[in-house]
Amino acid sequence: MGVNPNDGSGLRAALFDLDGTLINSEPRSLTIWAKLLDAHNVPYDESTLHRFMGRRGPDVLAEDPGLFPNVTWDVLLGELRMIAQAPGLPPVRRLPESLAFLRRLYAEGVPFDLVTSAGRQWAEGALADLEVFEMFKGLVTAGDVARGKPGPQGYLIGAEILGHDPEHIAVFEDTPAGVEAGSRAGMRVVGITNTHGHAALERADLVVDHLTEVDWPRLTLSERGD
Repeated sequence: MGVNPNDGSGLRAALFDLDGTLINSEPRSLTIWAKLLDAHNVPYDESTLHRFMGRRGPDVLAEDPGLFPNVTWDVLLGELRMIAQAPGLPPVRRLPESLAFLRRLYAEGVPFDLVTSAGRQWAEGALADLEVFEMFKGLVTAGDVARGKPGPQGYLIGAEILGHDPEHIAVFEDTPAGVEAGSRAGMRVVGITNTHGHAALERADLVVDHLTEVDWPRLTLSERGD
């Protein structure tokens, strides 16, 4: 493993999603959205909740303004923050294989950023809890883009921070929206099945169950067995 200029991959840097890729926070997030919908007496099913996975809330609501008619995003955001403080929410768990892969890239001198649909405070706190914050060259969060995933803007900003062209960057994502965003940015994408199955991530260049299966920089399945 390691950056080999003769391997033909051309990869020099990486961009990581956060929720569902480095941490297992989606059960918590879906519960919070469900409680918000319940508070407003909005009927929903699993597919409604999954529309929020890997995406900024305002982008989802802009596509379906009928979910919360006559309620501004600022009001909804305040309610979401209150719900997030309630006891009994599903815990956020770290994903050990993802962190092992992250640390491996860092040890080999591969630069990487974070590109997330979450807010900056959440992202910084999560990375600090994981003890990996200092490894990242930069963070692109919800407030840094005009339109979130599946739009490519966040990943293109991440490429600028890294100082590499998109074709030399790999994206690591767990949602269809994130996979589409990375692909539209002109990057190679690895899908990880923490929140979605293989079929939902079929647009990715490689789909794995754990990031330790990835052989960098070829983006093939590793033969290391770790």
